[in-house]
Amino acid sequence: MFKDILLASDGSEYAIRASEKAIYLAQQDPESKITVVYIVDAATSRADATHIYNSLELDQSRKLKLEITERKLKEAGVNYEIVVLAGDPGPTIVKYANDNNFDLCVIGSRGLNRLQEMVLGSVSHKVAKRVDCPVMIVK
Repeated sequence: MFKDILLASDGSEYAIRASEKAIYLAQQDPESKITVVYIVDAATSRADATHIYNSLELDQSRKLKLEITERKLKEAGVNYEIVVLAGDPGPTIVKYANDNNFDLCVIGSRGLNRLQEMVLGSVSHKVAKRVDCPVMIVK
């Protein structure tokens, strides 16, 4: 049913729940593939750069945010890839999703950004409004 699934993740609790739903859907068709997209925005990049001084540590820090998701994907035995992009999360996810013709986009209802949590995760809201494929928002 859904062969090409985009999973937007920031490593948050909601993103981990979203990964579980994406995995469940991918397991329904052995030809399915999950593309995990992690967005490095300007605020995250600046914060990381002030605390981490070399690119190897910076890369490792970002991988740690996706560690649980990647472990779940491996354990489930689903086909996946991880894509790291830079930009504003909402528009970057939308552009990537629309440029790559996914069958479904799965995203958590809230992320790690405390300011954006005030509203229905503003990133998930932007994605739901602008992505051309169906969107599943996971609570």
